[in-house]
Amino acid sequence: MGPVRGSKKKRKTEKKPDENASASSEMEGSVDWWDGLSRRMNGLQSPSKGLDKFKSVFRISRKTFSYICSLVKEDMTAKPGSFTFSNGKPLSFEDQVAVALRRLSSGESLVTVGDSFGLHRSTVSQLTWRFVEAMEERGLHHLQWPSTDAEMMEIKSKFEKIQGLPNCCGVIETTHVTMCLPSADPASKVWLDHEKNHSMVLQAIVDPEMRFRDIVTGWPGKIDDWLMFQSSNFNKLCVKGERLNGEKFEVCKGSEIREYIIGDLGYPLLPYLVIPYKGKELPETSVEFNKRHSATRLVASRALARLKEMWKIIQGVMWRPDKHKLPRIILVCCLLHNIIVDLEDDDALDEMPLSYDHDPGYRQRICGSFDVDGVHLRDKLSLYLTGKMSP
Repeated sequence: MGPVRGSKKKRKTEKKPDENASASSEMEGSVDWWDGLSRRMNGLQSPSKGLDKFKSVFRISRKTFSYICSLVKEDMTAKPGSFTFSNGKPLSFEDQVAVALRRLSSGESLVTVGDSFGLHRSTVSQLTWRFVEAMEERGLHHLQWPSTDAEMMEIKSKFEKIQGLPNCCGVIETTHVTMCLPSADPASKVWLDHEKNHSMVLQAIVDPEMRFRDIVTGWPGKIDDWLMFQSSNFNKLCVKGERLNGEKFEVCKGSEIREYIIGDLGYPLLPYLVIPYKGKELPETSVEFNKRHSATRLVASRALARLKEMWKIIQGVMWRPDKHKLPRIILVCCLLHNIIVDLEDDDALDEMPLSYDHDPGYRQRICGSFDVDGVHLRDKLSLYLTGKMSP
């Protein structure tokens, strides 16, 4: 399967998050189904003080669970199939979604998840994949590049409030999803990265609220960040002038800067992608720029750390994953991450870690490539941020 991109065409009817949808679905997913399921679950730790069992199992609010159910219900119930617990009792639709979410959020094996619910591992696998397919169909509107000038203006305003960077539209960063592949697998060498791990890489462009706005995944972990970006649809749209082509910002009379995103030294310096200055003996303006640039980039680091902490199926080492299905699982985890942000699920957001280390053990790889127009853009930003250029 080729790389999964965050700019796929919409399919079927999209459902927007609204109170009516949540309320309606919440009524359908009554307390009865959860009471019955929670009594059946085995081997789960007692919830921490102040947490109910639902939150301790799924780490999201019931409102968010209900909204997710409203998204996938049509697709999941349209498919034939009968699923039962070990005692022969059929699973309700809410039970099915609960099993899939538990598998994605806990990262536990099919056997462990199955044992905790009283299900066979094959049932857990089937339900998880049904859920993934339904989310791909119904949840893509939660991962889109801003479509209106007003939406982009709000993003740029929020980025500027972080460390003063004007006209910034996003932060780009990559992370690795590690895999455990047998050496006998003929394809294992393809997935061996620079740190001698088997992995798949995820590239994400993040907004100031840690929402994913564009993603690419499916590439082997050894691919360099700059090459992955160069091959992305996002970059191709920028080259064509169809992205990051909005209103310019006047830094001083007769001097403007265009829209851009920022990234680390693993990326090239381009007219629309700004990276830090490299070197030890840097002038004061460059040092100050790097400091503000780095602080702003933490938005992406924290978003990726939250993604892996919340959806643990992509946090640890995956044992013999289906390399064709894994990109789709990563995509759905990104959609779920965005749904939590979009619905302002305080229960889930409060539980997310403050850590920024989403890729432990991976060293920074330097690109070193630059475009002259990118150099000019960075220098303008540096002078503007340090007050050397009057607005």
